[in-house]
Amino acid sequence: MTDFFREERLLIDGELVPATDGRTYENINPASEEVIGVAADAGPKDIERAIAAARRAFDETEWSRDHSLRSRCLRQLHDAFQENLEALRGSYVAEVGCPINMTSGPALEVPIKGLNYYADFIEKYDWSEDLGVADNLGMGKAQRWIEREAVGVVGAITAWNFPHELNLKKVGWALASGCTVVLKGAPATPWCTLLLGKLIKENTDMPSGVINTITSSKNGIGEQITTDPRVDMVSFTGSTAVGKRILEVTAPFVKRVSLELGGKSALILLDDMPGIPDIAGMAGASVCMHAGQGCAMLSRVLVPKSQLAEAAEKLKAAMANVKVGDPTDPETVQGPQCSAAQRERVEALIQQGIDDGATLLCGGGRPKDLPKGYFVEPTAFVAEPDSIVAQQEFFGPVQCLIGYEDEEDAIRIANNSSYGLSGGILGLDIERAKRVARRIRTGTMMINGGMWYGPDVPFGGYKQSGLGRENGVAGFEEFLEVKALAVPAG
Repeated sequence: MTDFFREERLLIDGELVPATDGRTYENINPASEEVIGVAADAGPKDIERAIAAARRAFDETEWSRDHSLRSRCLRQLHDAFQENLEALRGSYVAEVGCPINMTSGPALEVPIKGLNYYADFIEKYDWSEDLGVADNLGMGKAQRWIEREAVGVVGAITAWNFPHELNLKKVGWALASGCTVVLKGAPATPWCTLLLGKLIKENTDMPSGVINTITSSKNGIGEQITTDPRVDMVSFTGSTAVGKRILEVTAPFVKRVSLELGGKSALILLDDMPGIPDIAGMAGASVCMHAGQGCAMLSRVLVPKSQLAEAAEKLKAAMANVKVGDPTDPETVQGPQCSAAQRERVEALIQQGIDDGATLLCGGGRPKDLPKGYFVEPTAFVAEPDSIVAQQEFFGPVQCLIGYEDEEDAIRIANNSSYGLSGGILGLDIERAKRVARRIRTGTMMINGGMWYGPDVPFGGYKQSGLGRENGVAGFEEFLEVKALAVPAG
């Protein structure tokens, strides 16, 4: 067996420890279906210890007030990740099934760089704001100001599709703000969470309990974190269904909640754009990157109805040229779905789309030359705007091509979704493209290839794509409370 960079233990209260009773579960390589190791299988007692440790670290240490300590620790963590980069890359590809070419970007290297960005941010951020002197309510003049301070204990629950990006983004901003954290990673990708704990323990000056890393074979154990009154905030990335459940169970506590949920983002090819069919093919096939397992991927392509038939042929051809297979091959675009359960979900939705009457252009099954691994063929449909294919988030290598009548119809179709996470516009007239983009109700928009992604750019969605933002000033301030203060003015 390959000697992957691994960690099997939880980080709780500053110590790397096994789960209660030594429980573990198998970690599966989704490209080979082979067991590559095990991870700690946490239970209620482990969650209890982690929450108690985070609460104590917030209440009894200087972590939330010592900005320089937090900045130093984040830089130490960055350096530890950087020193172990190649080992991390190998274990990541094996555990997640993500094509190795993506690890130079948002899958691994970009979120590592983000740790230094968070450290810089702390040092530049204005933690207080002078509101000046005022004479209010006949009580004399007062000097007023506001201060921003950490929310408290954060329960961070992350998904399996980009685990390092999600873990480091949530943990990085939360720690930068002065919060303490209980991080529960996704069951399918435990090492990404446990290795974070290992690197923190062995390479940083973080006080015990500031961060606790938890993995479990059971998704439902996260509810113990969300409902514990000692946890002040829940930051979740995952499905809209689970996000709704979190809102339900946290409501009695009036607990702060940040949700980054699903998406069904549209790419509009405006009718003045040259070469629409070719662009539809190339852009449409991009949904196969990382097997379509990205919440902001453009999974609806809108083209003028007059060019729909030609665009369908181009999309079919482009899908046929997608390289599917071994994620360790630098030329691979599409690896496996992350788990057997996720492949079954994608396959079931494809069948629902067929039964619903959408036109299947290509794919729909499993690649015949890949008998092992959780692979799905690159799949494309032509569908109506209200169809299952156009409305459901597949989280797989499935594209939906939709025809529109005119600009107003394209805008209507793009907004005809319960989601509002991302989107794109391509048009020859840039001012027209910007005007259309402003009418699409999503949290991020790519215009003529302009990429919004970065640690300084707020990311999040409208409607059922979530609540709040991650990254940027807006994302950082999700983890802060605002306190108003006043003293008599002399």
